[in-house]
Amino acid sequence: MLSAGAAHHHSGSYFGSSNDNVVVKADEEPDLTGPSAFGEAHSKPTTRREASSVQPSSTPAALSLSMPPEKSPQSPVLCGQRVLIPNEHGEKLVGLLHEACSKELVILCHGFRATKDDSILVDLAATLTREGTNAFRFDFAGNGESEGGFQYGNYRKEANDLRSVVSYFSEQKYDIIALVGHSKGGNVVLLYASMYHDVTAIVNISGRFALEQGIEGRLGKNFMQKIKKEGFIDVRNKRGQFEYRVTEESLRDRLSTDTLLSSRSISKDCRVLTVHGSKDETVPARDALMFAANIPNHELHIIAGANHRYTGHERELTSLVLDFIKPRPRTSSSLRPKL
Repeated sequence: MLSAGAAHHHSGSYFGSSNDNVVVKADEEPDLTGPSAFGEAHSKPTTRREASSVQPSSTPAALSLSMPPEKSPQSPVLCGQRVLIPNEHGEKLVGLLHEACSKELVILCHGFRATKDDSILVDLAATLTREGTNAFRFDFAGNGESEGGFQYGNYRKEANDLRSVVSYFSEQKYDIIALVGHSKGGNVVLLYASMYHDVTAIVNISGRFALEQGIEGRLGKNFMQKIKKEGFIDVRNKRGQFEYRVTEESLRDRLSTDTLLSSRSISKDCRVLTVHGSKDETVPARDALMFAANIPNHELHIIAGANHRYTGHERELTSLVLDFIKPRPRTSSSLRPKL
């Protein structure tokens, strides 16, 4: 278990500020980029060892019987039982259930502009089922096959989508032993844990602590000036093709999501693992230190040399996650899904 020294969190006061040089692009890694707002934590972590971009999803459309996998070529397509779950807005969330000879279930959550077919989730689902644990990977509303429109930000809504999924499988008498999320999905599972207190293990893979960071690289240095003037910013790729729209409301949603408060609100009875790559080019590894400094019952593992996609470190990542959530004798706990 690794520890990090305490550090202070602050939110960027973007609303009402302005800068120069608009650069609106969507050709970077499809999660949020930029340096952390925080200095180095007081203590340097020791690592367990010496310490493929996700393809953007297409515009949501009607549900189809199949969809092209958006994943790395290393992972074969993993088949599962198709499950449709309505969220609180009546939008159908589409997922795949990978069954094992067990009632224990791990729910897997994708990152920004990704889908349930992200290779990291596919590999984790395959590993879990081989070890006798069910796995469910799904698309958040507005992503992949799920209904709804894509929205920038949307952290609370995605946490509520996850609540709908947890509630569904709880009603089906599954024992939900862990929630796992990569990148933005890591933020969502942590936010869920701070809101509902009903799952005993959380795995945050490369989540971002400083949500006020990583915006300029996507929207331009004067993004607040432009968005206040126009009401939105359309993000386009290098070829000039439209990718998605960022509204002032959706940007406010991101900037008002308080990771410090949510981290400290997670029950000490809930075990949390953060895994981060030391060479993550999308979310700085020092963000992981901030989670470690503020979550009550936390383990931190920095994988030496790993990037945001864990290219070349896939087996180490799945091994860490499996070792953390592997079924073990557990005493009775008040943290169980309750509807």
